[in-house]
Amino acid sequence: MSKAVYAPRLAIVLTALLGLSACAGGDGSTEAGAAAEARSSSAGLPPGRIGIGEQLASAKGKATGQSCVDCHGPDGNAPIDASYPKLGGQYPDYLAHALQEYRSGARQHALMTPQASSLSDQEIADLAAYFGSRPSQLKDLSQAY
Repeated sequence: MSKAVYAPRLAIVLTALLGLSACAGGDGSTEAGAAAEARSSSAGLPPGRIGIGEQLASAKGKATGQSCVDCHGPDGNAPIDASYPKLGGQYPDYLAHALQEYRSGARQHALMTPQASSLSDQEIADLAAYFGSRPSQLKDLSQAY
C-alpha cells in the first residue's frame, strides 16, 4: 500500500488513542478500581465511590425499612421477586438515571419511589458505582434463547 493510504489510518488510530487517553484521565493509571470510582456520569452526578455505595446498599431506608440488598440481593443479582430487576453489572449511568427518576417521582414504584426520595446526588452516584461494579448476571436478547 502507498503512504497515502496509511496516513488516514494512522490518523484514525491516533485520534482514537487520544480520545481514550482523555476519557481515562490521561494520567496513565490503569487500575480498574480507581477508574471505576473516577468516572463521570451522564446523569450529572459526582463520581461514585464503590466502597461507600456498598455500605449504602446495606443501610435500611427510613421510608420503607428496607435496604437495597434486602430486595435485590447482596450483589444485586438475587432479587426476592422475579419482577424486581437484577442490578449487578448494570451500567452505572442507567442506575443513576433510574434512581433520579424515582427520587423526582417521574418513575413510580410502591417501594422504590419512597426509598429513593431522600437520596442525595452523591448517594445515588455511590449506589450506581457499587452495583455497576458487581459481577453481572444480566442477559441480552442474544443470550435469552
